[in-house]
Amino acid sequence: MTTTVPAPVTGTAGRSALEAVFLDMDGTLVDTEGFWWDAEVEVFAALGHPLQESWRDVVVGGPMTRSAGFLIEATGADITVPELTVLLNDRFEARISRGVPLMPGAARLLGELAEHSMPTALVSASHRRIIDRILHSLGTRNFALTVAGDEVGRTKPHPDPYLFAAAGLGADPTRCAVVEDTATGVAAAEAAGCRVVAVPSVAPIEPASGRVVVDSLEQVDLAFLRTLITRMN
Repeated sequence: MTTTVPAPVTGTAGRSALEAVFLDMDGTLVDTEGFWWDAEVEVFAALGHPLQESWRDVVVGGPMTRSAGFLIEATGADITVPELTVLLNDRFEARISRGVPLMPGAARLLGELAEHSMPTALVSASHRRIIDRILHSLGTRNFALTVAGDEVGRTKPHPDPYLFAAAGLGADPTRCAVVEDTATGVAAAEAAGCRVVAVPSVAPIEPASGRVVVDSLEQVDLAFLRTLITRMN
């Protein structure tokens, strides 16, 4: 399904409080970035093409079409992007069928946000079929809204997913905090005007204006996210 990104909420210049929290999924809440790479390695091995470890930083956190397109071009594999997308999703779904490990601090953060009734959205570049499977581990009750990469016209690194989430929750994007683990996701959140906490999983992310970098999700709680909004104003 393709949806039109709603316009950002307006008329909120006087607000200073945190209005919503947006959380990435792979590598941020669940320890699955390695699962994706393993799936890519296995699928291309079956196609007769080994993958170089250096390509991992290129495809991490990106939309499926971009990652698939890059790997096809890099290897010269005789397969189309739609065909490869199906194979990768199938292989990844098989890997997570028995559940996925949560990142340290994820369960505690989700519980705290729910306890304080903080509007929370899951915003992922993964497809809906993958998100719905992983939600069994994360708990659907923890999210007021979930946004999948195949449900917006342009996914990360474009701002569309985060603008859509903000509009869906009736929030001003500049009063929303985003937790991401990749440069691609950080770029999307910042382009939407959100405040960002980066928790790098595979490749490093540098601190910047409007962005805080931490080592672990265990360093992130609701008080920290609220402070992020107030001190950036």
